[in-house]
Amino acid sequence: MKQALSICAIVMLSIGVLNAQQPSKPAAKSTAKKSTVKMKTVQEKMSYLSGFDLGLKVISNCKSNNFPLSNEGFINGLKAALEGKENVLSAEEIQQVVSEFQKNSPQAQNDTKLQEMTAKYKKEGEEFLAANKLKDSVKVTASGLQYKILREGTGKAPAETSTVTVHYRGRLTNNVVFDESYGRGEPTTFQLNQVIKGWTEGLQLMKEGAKFEFYIPNQLAYGERPAGQLIPPGSMLIFEVELIAVK
Repeated sequence: MKQALSICAIVMLSIGVLNAQQPSKPAAKSTAKKSTVKMKTVQEKMSYLSGFDLGLKVISNCKSNNFPLSNEGFINGLKAALEGKENVLSAEEIQQVVSEFQKNSPQAQNDTKLQEMTAKYKKEGEEFLAANKLKDSVKVTASGLQYKILREGTGKAPAETSTVTVHYRGRLTNNVVFDESYGRGEPTTFQLNQVIKGWTEGLQLMKEGAKFEFYIPNQLAYGERPAGQLIPPGSMLIFEVELIAVK
């Protein structure tokens, strides 16, 4: 999640002169001051239009990135570039100011919060799994997947490419249920190799009629990314799964 945001990126915008928006109906009377710029030739008018269009794009870009633009600084830089002058900032200064801006940008702050949240839930999951694997009823596979047999099955066992029909309930370590088929009143059907790794591996340990509880480490679930509204990044997941049919 790294956004290459810099002051240079804000001003390096294409000028869509021919795509300038025209009002489809008479606009409300504007309270803005009318420009006193005198333009006689097509060149002057097109140049003005180009500058105005660039200004609108810069303002939009700055607002979306929460960047407080200095009009004076921007105009001075633009004027220097148009006049063919050298940048008054050295390469070292440019690198320093862009780095400082990126570090304090809203995106960087959001990234920091996301990293902290991910670390928190990864630690919680690791602590849960470390304690859970000590229980006599819990088995652990080579990948780190943990499971408990609630009911053995006697039917067909699925392969990785099988289509399975299951009932399930998924929850977090705090027992918040984030998804379930039981609540919808009907089982769900899917191809086993098109779901998270913990499910693909775990259901192959079952036979039709079986009911297992799986404790899935984050690396076998959604990793360090959030999933939906209820699954935080780095979360380990607990699933109660009943294998109904295998095709």
